[in-house]
Amino acid sequence: MSRTITVGLDGSPESRAAAEWAAREAAQRRLPLRLLHVWEPAPEPIEQAPQLGAETRQDWGERIPRDTADGVGLRHPGVEVTTEHLTGHPGKVLCEAAKDADLLVLGSRGLSGIGGFLVGSVGLAVVARAERPVVLVRAGEQAADEHERDATGIPSAATRYRPVVLGVDVDHLDATVIGFAFDAAARRGTSLWAVHGWHLPLWFVYGGAGDLYRYEQVVRSHADTLTDALRPWREKYPSVEVVEVSRSGGAAAQLIEASHQASLVVVGRRIHRHPFGTRIGSVTHAVLHHVAAPVVVVPHD
Repeated sequence: MSRTITVGLDGSPESRAAAEWAAREAAQRRLPLRLLHVWEPAPEPIEQAPQLGAETRQDWGERIPRDTADGVGLRHPGVEVTTEHLTGHPGKVLCEAAKDADLLVLGSRGLSGIGGFLVGSVGLAVVARAERPVVLVRAGEQAADEHERDATGIPSAATRYRPVVLGVDVDHLDATVIGFAFDAAARRGTSLWAVHGWHLPLWFVYGGAGDLYRYEQVVRSHADTLTDALRPWREKYPSVEVVEVSRSGGAAAQLIEASHQASLVVVGRRIHRHPFGTRIGSVTHAVLHHVAAPVVVVPHD
């Protein structure tokens, strides 16, 4: 398999932001960048209609990766860039392209005025079906957004990276997801925030709400479980500072809150290989729509 960072392009500001993020990631990983545009043929009656001007939809589509490559090449001269223009349904073609990539990067429209994404049907379909990590990047995402502000309070790409935030499901631990997050933090030279949200047991809610000692036992038990889950990874990545965040409350809410301080948010998605469709999962679905940083969804068995 040829290792690349692959970007799905459609000419939008979202996909241009995705290409810039992917170029930075390609430079960091020392991998080539593949810019891919998928042209979906129009229905026959539309295709046969008179074109406005000499340029057809397909001509325009073929220009997208070429023009993007020119810009990326100027801004990231050390990154090897290739372009490709394919025909077919975007969701299906992008899922196939993901098989040959370390990462598949897509753009997603930011919600005006608040942090978060508007994830389109193609993006959701790719996230739900791809068997390689998929990254979603908001329109307007800048390199400086992933870094701490400088001493004067001004955003700067020259400062330390913000933390990488990892959602930890202690009931379904997977080395692929945890390993991806630790590796991302190590590459960025930053800390890892391991976030675990949990709910109080029913016996406590209905019978022990006034028992402070038993409440502290529950809190300590969840914190210890998270510590045990991360111990092998701390040993494997000794340079990565780990901040364990174990709090009562929904996991999605915890991750969304932490994302405001993050350079990257890492969540998992279980792969379902059966004929009854695909599923993203409620926590990952909420994170995709509401976090304030680039999100990578790592599929796992």
